[in-house]
Amino acid sequence: MAKIHPTAIVEDGAQLGADVEIGPYAHIGKDVKIGDGTFVRQGAIIDGHTTIGTMCQIFPYALIGMKTQDLKYKAGSVSYVEIGDRTVIREFATVHLGTADGEKTIIGNDCLFMAYCHAAHGVILGNHVICSNSVQLAGDVHLHDYAIVGGCSASHQFCTVGRHAMVGGMCKIRQDFPPYMLGDMQEGTMKVIGPNVVGLTRRGFKREVLQALKEAYRFLYRDGLNRTQALDRVENDVEQFDEIKELVAFYRNSSRGVS
Repeated sequence: MAKIHPTAIVEDGAQLGADVEIGPYAHIGKDVKIGDGTFVRQGAIIDGHTTIGTMCQIFPYALIGMKTQDLKYKAGSVSYVEIGDRTVIREFATVHLGTADGEKTIIGNDCLFMAYCHAAHGVILGNHVICSNSVQLAGDVHLHDYAIVGGCSASHQFCTVGRHAMVGGMCKIRQDFPPYMLGDMQEGTMKVIGPNVVGLTRRGFKREVLQALKEAYRFLYRDGLNRTQALDRVENDVEQFDEIKELVAFYRNSSRGVS
């Protein structure tokens, strides 16, 4: 049985799994589904067509499934929020519904979405993603698995951050950011400063892969080559681990350009 505080409001139609806890003054809308073992702390609001997985933690005053701020939204549209298992949404974070009929805002499994973060309509976070305090994600931003975005960073709409990338705090994400790389602000512009060696080492990547990524970075950012020349060198002169192939494909397939 779910444990619901007497001051909480759970609208008829909401579906609560086993051992769900709803704290004081929380509000759960009629179209919400919450998985087993999830707790929702005081004052949090979950509304709209929102599905939350198992063993999640929703902290005080988070707002999930509220109407998008996108002015293209039309009254009566049905859109969604989906949050995976074991994800943590901290205080005052906001996760908005999609804009068009059927559009989803998605946060995957095992993510940490810290205090005051915002996910706009159509944002997609993969699994094991971390957004530090006050990260602001505009519409249709994609953060791939294991991406980390530092505090107070903000992303332009439609940008993508690749797998295992780390973007430093206070960064302006205006273009796609490549997988496996580390970024920081320099002279008012976010720049790739090398592979994310510390993060990749902690996740068990082999030394040979790290060395190949360092070589790829040198061709792409240090040798004065244009992007086409650099990618050709990476494909021809760097050992073709899966990570290198993924890195090259990311650059070649980007529609916004890569930082």
